[in-house]
Amino acid sequence: MKFVAFERAKQGTGASRRLRNSGRTPGIVYGGNVEPTAIELDHNALWHAAQKEAFHASVLDMELAGKSEQVMLRDIQYHPFKPLVLHVDFQRVSGNTVLHKKVPLHFVGAEESPAVKTDKCLINPVMNEIDVQCVASKLPSHIEVDLSKMNKGESIHASQLVLPEGVTLVDHGHGGEQTVVTAVAPKGGAADAGEAAAE
Repeated sequence: MKFVAFERAKQGTGASRRLRNSGRTPGIVYGGNVEPTAIELDHNALWHAAQKEAFHASVLDMELAGKSEQVMLRDIQYHPFKPLVLHVDFQRVSGNTVLHKKVPLHFVGAEESPAVKTDKCLINPVMNEIDVQCVASKLPSHIEVDLSKMNKGESIHASQLVLPEGVTLVDHGHGGEQTVVTAVAPKGGAADAGEAAAE
């Protein structure tokens, strides 16, 4: 994704308020061998970009002062109840920058799974994103979770995910045993209750 930013001359609470009133959003870009730079962005364009998953989980191309830089969104602050972005933080990255980032999970193949097709189970995602580590050039926009072989009562754990080459799981000491998704039997039937008791 690409976006355009402009250098911001005035800083401070009053200047930021006036900026927002004029349809712009204040922000900052830092990292690399360059001093942090105060920036401003068109609010409407930023708001629409922020609705897209890729804006939060991908390396972005930022045009600033006629030059293109690769950055990642590090923080975005929203107004408590208005559809308004108050501030954004970006980090400069290069292709070799090692990133630790949450990546969205995309669940595919549920309809073909025996759990759904035969046993009418409910697919219950426990996680919708996962922590990975890789260099910026290898960062995936998402990770697919294949549900097509799931059976009733089964779970898929983080260690079973198929990660792209060069991408590793950050498991926070769980040994990859965090549950990602489960196939839960439908509730309500006497047969189901009997099966549950037998199990």
